[in-house]
Amino acid sequence: MTKYIVVVGGVISGVGKGITTSSLGKILKEYGYKTTLIKIDPYINFDAGTLRPTEHGEVWVTDDGGEIDQDLGNYERFMNQDMPKKNNMTTGQIYKAVIDRERQGGYLGETVQFIPHIPQEIVRRIKSAADGYDIALIEIGGTVGDYENVPFLFATKMLEQELGAKSVAYVLVTYLPIPHNVGEMKTKPTQQAIKLLREEGIFPDFVVCRAEQPVDEIRKKKIAASSFVKVEHIVAAPDVSSIYSVPLNLEQDCVGQKLLHCLDLKPKQEPDWKLWKNLVHKIIEPANTISIAIVGKYLASGAYMVPDSYVSIDQALTHAGAARDVGVKITWLDAQRFEKDPQALTELSKFDGVIVPGGFGSTGVEGKMAAINYVRTHNIPYLGLCYGMQLACVEYARSMCGLRAAHTTEVDKNTPYPIIDILTAQKQVMEEHRYGGTMRLGAYPAVLKSGSKVLALYQETGRLAEDAPKVERYAREYGSTKLTTNGDIISAKPDKIVLERHRHRYEVNPAYIATLEEKGLVFSGNYERPDGTKLMEFIELQDHPFFVATQAHPEFKSRLGNPSPLFYGFVQACKESKKK
Repeated sequence: MTKYIVVVGGVISGVGKGITTSSLGKILKEYGYKTTLIKIDPYINFDAGTLRPTEHGEVWVTDDGGEIDQDLGNYERFMNQDMPKKNNMTTGQIYKAVIDRERQGGYLGETVQFIPHIPQEIVRRIKSAADGYDIALIEIGGTVGDYENVPFLFATKMLEQELGAKSVAYVLVTYLPIPHNVGEMKTKPTQQAIKLLREEGIFPDFVVCRAEQPVDEIRKKKIAASSFVKVEHIVAAPDVSSIYSVPLNLEQDCVGQKLLHCLDLKPKQEPDWKLWKNLVHKIIEPANTISIAIVGKYLASGAYMVPDSYVSIDQALTHAGAARDVGVKITWLDAQRFEKDPQALTELSKFDGVIVPGGFGSTGVEGKMAAINYVRTHNIPYLGLCYGMQLACVEYARSMCGLRAAHTTEVDKNTPYPIIDILTAQKQVMEEHRYGGTMRLGAYPAVLKSGSKVLALYQETGRLAEDAPKVERYAREYGSTKLTTNGDIISAKPDKIVLERHRHRYEVNPAYIATLEEKGLVFSGNYERPDGTKLMEFIELQDHPFFVATQAHPEFKSRLGNPSPLFYGFVQACKESKKK
């Protein structure tokens, strides 16, 4: 029978529930338990697909095409395992499922009410996501006391009543402020959070105390006295220089064994943290450092910077840096600045490499292409992601193919040279304003070109071998020697096929592939649709230190100890460029 750990937040949001949940999952996995992680988002949006990055952070994409909360990215990065889209649920999904069932007569004439039907649907989804696992961790977004969290807290209490107290444990992640005018850590907000949680009939088994500094014994005892939580279950979680230190810090408090004991379980194996500790050490104290510029657009929200818009790129660079024993210093640059001040482009020369990430719309597009032109012509290592590949193709067509008016139809519908154009299947979708869940989403294959830099990187990192079982599984599933995924078919040997995740509507226009190739642009990977149309997945330049771009989002499959091949190669190229 599956055991459950419910992680809730107190005082304020954004203090690290996702990292705590990821760390607990990693710890329990190290103890030998098959573990999965589930994220509940109380917003009414059906999923995160229509949310702008500055609103709720990066939109995470799963292999099976889910557009969900960025915390699932943390789960995958810590656990080194894929999470399906059913591991994320929202209020919108819950109510839609209940209403749809009622319209179809699924309740056989019952009066459909908030209780019990909404919590029952939540419990059903939790059990579905947890099926086949020993332990499932459930992170409830927001904070205790939020109105929108009530049905989810009620559902977890319902789960506890059904399975028994030894099958469900509760972890409260709370924040202890240290007001500068007082200079003392305050526990009162945490006491209030525990009180609010108890009003829902839930008594926390553990309190994880987030703060600038470790919580001391005096304050642990004060929290324990007011909450009936054991002192040894009140855990210090101070700020750290690397999020990957968190599992190691929690284990200093023996949190893993305490959690297992709370669930009436015993360790199945002795944890081995040697590799993890070594990688964390390289993140904190690298042998070398490089400086990377990320030229983007989703950088500001009001008066504040929001690098969470590109958190997966940040983490992918960290993973590649740890693998190469290189510290990566990131500078975020707003692409619009290069449009207003072209002379500012010379600042790019002080960086060891430049990334242009994904995005949508016309904002900053000319600035991004100006940056791409600068790094291409000045031999600065470049990595383009999704939109970063599309704009690299447009820039190359303008500069190298003489097509000065070349553009993407996403920005200029009347361009005489539509180097990037919308997928035919997407045109009707856009006309009908069906934006949610309708892009090219999830894992798609690409056949890599022999002799290309891209193929060499996927071979060097072992990613081709890692993806081979998935490729073969797809082929067996459809009873064909052809690879089939997401309804499309290509033919190739599995040893040259890689699977990467996608989130876009526009593609390189097949009509211009030959023109670009004639002038030296190498298309090092492609994906063939059933109608024979080849969609370009990777590009590179052979005579450049590192000029590689992809239509995919490889940052979504990067993990500590298992870095993305493209980021791995990019970091190495930046390291070599700095030496020169």
